[in-house]
Amino acid sequence: MSLAGDILTIAAVSAGAFFFVAGTVGLLRFPDALTRLHALTKADNLGVGLVVLGLIPLAGSLREALKLICVWLLVLLAGATVSQLIARVARQDGPQP
Repeated sequence: MSLAGDILTIAAVSAGAFFFVAGTVGLLRFPDALTRLHALTKADNLGVGLVVLGLIPLAGSLREALKLICVWLLVLLAGATVSQLIARVARQDGPQP
């Protein structure tokens, strides 16, 4: 592994961890379900993308890199689906304190 690849991995995974923490803070600090959901899904999607970007240089082959990308796409799809379902229920229930 080269020094540039190691630096890219450390920077991307660290940035991904930062976005995970930022999403968690948004989840705890925002007042209602829709704003919490927005903060969490945006930050988590970006965090997973950065972690995958950081792990791709460590992948031993193209097949492993494609597996990482497929996992990232599945996480994006699952996050979008679940957030839509939660938002639909939150809107039906009306504003909560």
